[in-house]
Amino acid sequence: MSEPDTKIAAPTAELLSWLSMRPRTYDDAIEAWHSHCPRLTVWEDALIDGLIRIARDANGSSTVGLTERGHTALARAVSFP
Repeated sequence: MSEPDTKIAAPTAELLSWLSMRPRTYDDAIEAWHSHCPRLTVWEDALIDGLIRIARDANGSSTVGLTERGHTALARAVSFP
């Protein structure tokens, strides 16, 4: 996703929507979205494209959420007919 206005694929939109629904732990996100299939790279692509971020808190717990770019991409995805 090199252009900010590029449409995202449906699986990526689904991932972003899922993350935006409520706070998600890293473990929950990996369990639900990580794949070892080289043809299903939604999680990895979202990280590379800067759509999601992983944050670690002071207790060492990690959470996954949308970046500003991810919020923008999701808003554009849901506005398409």
